[in-house]
Amino acid sequence: MKGLSVSEAIASRTSVRAFKSTPVPNEIIAEILSKAARAPSGSNIQPWKVYVTQGDTLNTICQQVCAAYDSIYEDPTLAAKYIPQYDYYPKIWETPYVERRRQNGWGLYGLLGITKGDKAKMHAQHRRNFECFDAPVCLFFTINQNLEQGSILDYGMFLENIMLLAKEYGLDTCAQGAWNNFWQIVTSNIKANDSEMFLCGMSIGYADPEVNINRYRTPRVELEEFVRWL
Repeated sequence: MKGLSVSEAIASRTSVRAFKSTPVPNEIIAEILSKAARAPSGSNIQPWKVYVTQGDTLNTICQQVCAAYDSIYEDPTLAAKYIPQYDYYPKIWETPYVERRRQNGWGLYGLLGITKGDKAKMHAQHRRNFECFDAPVCLFFTINQNLEQGSILDYGMFLENIMLLAKEYGLDTCAQGAWNNFWQIVTSNIKANDSEMFLCGMSIGYADPEVNINRYRTPRVELEEFVRWL
């Protein structure tokens, strides 16, 4: 439904992990991406490049990545074959970030009834990323490898625009760094060229409100914890 204020879009945006199979018209995706491209970027270089995948193309990517992910579960040494092009998370987790990460993970798993040590269920839930949580569309994002960290900062504003605009159109999203380990499979299917670095994926579609996992809301720290008035 259109007409959300910016505040309402921000407050209602969440990472949806169960979508309906309802198709999303290409015209709506095009409108969202066109408007999102008004995001600021240093010297207006507009570093984003987007691949809109659906139908057979998306099914092929999902099948191939799921197979690779399952192979790692069976033989963990195979993980060495799937290394992301950049580090999304820190190599060393420190306070307070590690605690926040754990709180988020166990909050989500608790809602699903997944207990600590249940590796099979954890694997199955994480695998849902590579099924796009049943969303009919997945956006894949790349950036020219010669661009620097400032352009990745700019890219984040573009991604946020997409997620907020999706809310305006009655859609939901899930931004997914989970795809990064399998960038070679994705980029070969979308025919990205060698100058492009894979950044992330984003499932987009109509949320299924009947699925329990979509009731999960991530906590946020109080203003006093991250703001200093000087």
